[in-house]
Amino acid sequence: MTDQIAVYSLGLMRLADEIRTMTGLEPVHRILSPSSCSAVAGWGHKPTATRARRAARRNNLPYIAFEDGFLRSLKPGTAQRPVSMVMDRSGIYYDARQPSDLETLLETAVFRPEETEKAEEIIAAIARNGLSKYNHGTDVADLSGDGDRSPIVLIVDQTAGDASIAGGLATAADFERMVDAAVDENPGATLIAKLHPETLAGTKQGHIEPAARRHGLRLLAGHVSPWALLRHKPRVYTVSSQFGFEALLAGCRVTCHGMPFYAGWGLTDDRQRLARRTKRRTIAELAAAVYLRYSRFFDAWRRTAIDPLTAIDQLTFLRQTFLANANPVVCLGMPRWKRRAVAAMLDGPAGPPTFRASMGGHRPLAGNQPPTFAAWGVNALKLRPMLEARRQSCIAIEDGFVRSVGLGAAFVQPLSLVFDSRGLYFDPSRPSDIEHLLSGLDVPAEDVARASVLRRRILEARITKYNMRTADIRLPALPQGREVVLVPGQVADDAAIEWGRVAGFDAGTNINAQLLTRVRQRHPDAFVIFKPHPDVEDMGRQGALGINDGTGHADYIARKTPLDALFTCCHRVEVYSSLSGFEALIRGLPVTAHGIPFYAGWGLTEDLAHIDRRGRKRTLDELVAVALIHYAHYWDPGSGLVCPPEVSIDRIADMGNTENTLVRRAGRLLGKTVIAGRRTKRAFKGTGR
Repeated sequence: MTDQIAVYSLGLMRLADEIRTMTGLEPVHRILSPSSCSAVAGWGHKPTATRARRAARRNNLPYIAFEDGFLRSLKPGTAQRPVSMVMDRSGIYYDARQPSDLETLLETAVFRPEETEKAEEIIAAIARNGLSKYNHGTDVADLSGDGDRSPIVLIVDQTAGDASIAGGLATAADFERMVDAAVDENPGATLIAKLHPETLAGTKQGHIEPAARRHGLRLLAGHVSPWALLRHKPRVYTVSSQFGFEALLAGCRVTCHGMPFYAGWGLTDDRQRLARRTKRRTIAELAAAVYLRYSRFFDAWRRTAIDPLTAIDQLTFLRQTFLANANPVVCLGMPRWKRRAVAAMLDGPAGPPTFRASMGGHRPLAGNQPPTFAAWGVNALKLRPMLEARRQSCIAIEDGFVRSVGLGAAFVQPLSLVFDSRGLYFDPSRPSDIEHLLSGLDVPAEDVARASVLRRRILEARITKYNMRTADIRLPALPQGREVVLVPGQVADDAAIEWGRVAGFDAGTNINAQLLTRVRQRHPDAFVIFKPHPDVEDMGRQGALGINDGTGHADYIARKTPLDALFTCCHRVEVYSSLSGFEALIRGLPVTAHGIPFYAGWGLTEDLAHIDRRGRKRTLDELVAVALIHYAHYWDPGSGLVCPPEVSIDRIADMGNTENTLVRRAGRLLGKTVIAGRRTKRAFKGTGR
């Protein structure tokens, strides 16, 4: 006996971390003999596991069946790893032809009061959040017709080849018998045949459609949450679908024409019998067996073991984020290297966004729902007037405030983006979504507390927007008795400068030179540190200071120095509109804003320019909650899923400084080449040739 478990499927091997956690054994991929292994793993009792089961029998080793759990993921498919899994050493829950660990639990276990209480809490959370195995179905389902108040009966279809049909001691003929029985037993009721979405899509064959049409039943298909249907309290007929289990949790009467795992315990109207199942159970005991003892749960992003209620919270977040993207989206002119993150964050019931080069390349989408257009930053601001004149909406996309480890100019993928339907955070000429939130939102107390924790985590991990860290940190020798003022530079041709320019800052002069001049005028005796923007310093973008461009107003130029290190040695920060001012506020530093950044005007900064729309006083944690929780969106490249800010911050903290990897070096070289090409093009145009 060893501490290894043989895995014959490459697909199952993708879940090696989960198998290791569940079994305590080390998964190893095998093609022939499971030599040196103490067990064999397979995916349930499906045909794909046949080779593994034979190998276990031949070598007299235990076979351990793994399966997706009852709360799996947002969508089906191998691209999304399961939030819950089950492991069964004697059978598998959907196959009643032999005992399973779940069946044995329900037949023999004694459940403690705290378990059934926890199970009732889980049932309530699942019902409240509308969760199921897959969670991309909408919450809209009208079962009553034109004001019809007759009882509702749902007859649930399953796809041909579903392993739970034969495993539930049923055949295809049982589906037709089920439809006939539902019609005979419910005179005067509204009978609805719930078809599987893949049946009407033509990708899989179903069972009940011919019988349903013969009886003239209403057909229901589409990606609808089971709970959108169960809230109508229908009577449910099923062969062996998990829908029947969720109907029990919802308090519905359930008739089973097969023998699913939840039948035979006195909770369902059973048209078959299984002599092994003699115990009578409550709904809470059934849920305790399923969710507390049989299932195991994994963090959707970090893949660590979690409890069921945490899993419910995570699936709820994924589901709500998905459903919030209700309209189809067409992204215009989106660079290819940004599309993966954008697609993940804009995916919704209408499907992922489509990408077009321009408005001219836009083709009408299928369906009647008009699309929302989206474009990057300034491109969206320029498109908006034309689209608004046509009564079409346009989302402006930009990098978020906790972006990445490395620069966007070096083609580093963003972990955070903002999607603004009104304006954009760096453009004070019109209201933006973040200004709307800061003006009107009463931030919930739990979000304020969460923001406080986020802020502490950012400080502990030394997180900034780009996280350009270096082992050799060079700080100036600071003079005694002088105030130290940090002045973060900006990219001179950045959109935040062009669209947010205030009176007194001339367009023809380097913004950094003007800012330094003003800071020196305000603080003639201070020790002024100027921090060049990394896009200027590392990538060659506009904004570098020459000998006559205000360098004399700075006592020290902090080249190649991480911004976070500079925050520790200054007394105050003066910015034009740099995000560094927001990062300084998070660290408790006084901030003076010469321009109108999104964080100015709320009573937290010294504002040298004003905007009449702003004036509501905000606490620091309210500002952080709005900016990092309510406004920005996040994407986890590890799982490919949208995620909350806490996950992105942890990812960035774990990444450390990856600037010297081959991919990053190639991105920097390509970025510098692109920037140099743009500069040459501008210079060529300036000659008039």
